[in-house]
Amino acid sequence: MSRSWSHLLLCCLKGCIHQAGCLFQRMPPVHNRHLKWCRLNSQLTSGRKHKQSAEISPSEWTSPLQLEPVELDLDYLCNPDSVQDIQNNIGNRKGVGDIHLVRKLYECYQQETDPIKRQDLHRKFINAALNIPNRSHPLAPIGDESKARLVETVGTQRNFDFEPLTVVEIGEKLGHLRTDKLTHTTGPKTYFFKDGFAKLEQALIRYTLSKILKKGFQLVGVPELIHPDIVEGCGFKTTGETVQVYRLCPETYGQVCLAGTAEMPLAGYFLNEVLDHKKLPVRVAAVSRCYRAETSGVEEEQGIYRVHQFTKVEMFGVTDGNSSSGDNLLSEFIGIEKEIFSELGLHFRILDMPSVELGAPACRKFDMEAWMPAKKFWGEISSTSNCTDFQSRRLNIKYRNNQGNLRHCTTVNGTACAIPRTIMAIVENFQEKDGTVLFPKVLWEFMDDRTQLSKSYHHGKIHWIKFSRSK
Repeated sequence: MSRSWSHLLLCCLKGCIHQAGCLFQRMPPVHNRHLKWCRLNSQLTSGRKHKQSAEISPSEWTSPLQLEPVELDLDYLCNPDSVQDIQNNIGNRKGVGDIHLVRKLYECYQQETDPIKRQDLHRKFINAALNIPNRSHPLAPIGDESKARLVETVGTQRNFDFEPLTVVEIGEKLGHLRTDKLTHTTGPKTYFFKDGFAKLEQALIRYTLSKILKKGFQLVGVPELIHPDIVEGCGFKTTGETVQVYRLCPETYGQVCLAGTAEMPLAGYFLNEVLDHKKLPVRVAAVSRCYRAETSGVEEEQGIYRVHQFTKVEMFGVTDGNSSSGDNLLSEFIGIEKEIFSELGLHFRILDMPSVELGAPACRKFDMEAWMPAKKFWGEISSTSNCTDFQSRRLNIKYRNNQGNLRHCTTVNGTACAIPRTIMAIVENFQEKDGTVLFPKVLWEFMDDRTQLSKSYHHGKIHWIKFSRSK
């Protein structure tokens, strides 16, 4: 193969990698990118030398992600009349953010005349302003988790005539789960689903998708490696002492994070988009692995309840900036989740979450908690948030209204099914005295008409052999 053709193949591969990694790099408009590629092909095939062709490689192949300037609501943040409201909101949440620092930096920036100092002040001002959380919905309760407002309780609590076992006890006894002796392979807070649990995981995914795709959602396969700026744009920190996001070694892999939820790449999917107002809301869904660095020493959250990686079906929506539109989409997501968990026969409750539990991006959030009978506690199985324009301002997601003006969108996200916790709720609530587990009827068709979980035919005892060094 000639050198020019080898280089052409290499360039083609680079182009494919570049297009697949659109979340990692900012690409020019499609027509410009195509023109550059056509010019590059023309010059390569004309027989120019390798050195000359390398000099004309599009800079987008190697340039880092460059987000559009963040368009914060400066009329609100820099308005003296808003300072007390913002400070109260910060205090009602987790206390992150300093509106007085934002105001001070803004005033210094306005007064500074030196271009270099002015640029530095602007950077500091924006960084400080990005730490200010979203406004809280006026109906959201104020306080910590104990102040959550009970909206509804669905189903009834089952009365057992025997002591219910935990999902770990049932899964390991029947040979469908392994959570012990994993540190040499995967580290702590991980698991292996086997046979029935693995099939139940796939059945839950297929069942959930069968529900939400009928409701106008488009299924999207998302990357699980994303740029830190996308994560930050969604309202999650990637640096600091208590971050829950895994960030790969930058010296080896560049600027890359593992997605903690499909919400992150789905939000990045709309990066720099201008949407048609007539086509809103846009609803998308994804099945993905989620990676969380979070830990917990609470006894109830051991086993498969709080783990470092798991599968989740996520819903994400983009609508216009009218408050009613965001509220309506939030209610729609809650209704879908309620329908799914009701059909699964779970006993659960819906909570309007208080200010401390909103995080940075959410204006309002509703959690669903299922009753876990073995350890007798309510465990979160779903969370749904209306983030208003918090994410769209950071990721430049806009729509053009009927008057032709650009406005920032509202984003809404919700968990349709977090697999391990849903399996935990099903297995513990549907266990029988003889040790078997009955599957919810709606899952039978996705389990090849298998109606119950019993001892795995593939279950075998693992014998560990200890090796010692010979002298």
